[in-house]
Amino acid sequence: MKFMLLVHSEQADFDTRDNAPEGLEETFAFMARLNAELEASGELVDAAGLAGPDKAKTVRRQGSATVTTDGPFAEAKEVLGGYWVLECSEDRALEIATHVVDASGPQGPDSIEVRQIMG
Repeated sequence: MKFMLLVHSEQADFDTRDNAPEGLEETFAFMARLNAELEASGELVDAAGLAGPDKAKTVRRQGSATVTTDGPFAEAKEVLGGYWVLECSEDRALEIATHVVDASGPQGPDSIEVRQIMG
């Protein structure tokens, strides 16, 4: 089965990370090691960090037209910071998500949403 792990952080934490990149080395090193382990085990399908919400665009329908606006769809306390797509069991996906939240340090994600990919 495939699972997507969606990495969520508080907007304020995301802003702090953007303004203090020197504090991210430990987190990036952890993520690189984890990605290497997941790739070696054959579980890693894809993974990436995302640009900040200030770089987002939202496309939505307004009546019979579509409108593109800057920023995320709505003001949110939490923002999506990245993801993994894994080929593994649900238990293993939850184990990996727990490991990331527990071990990635203070600059790591606040929560990880685990969702099965359908199809």
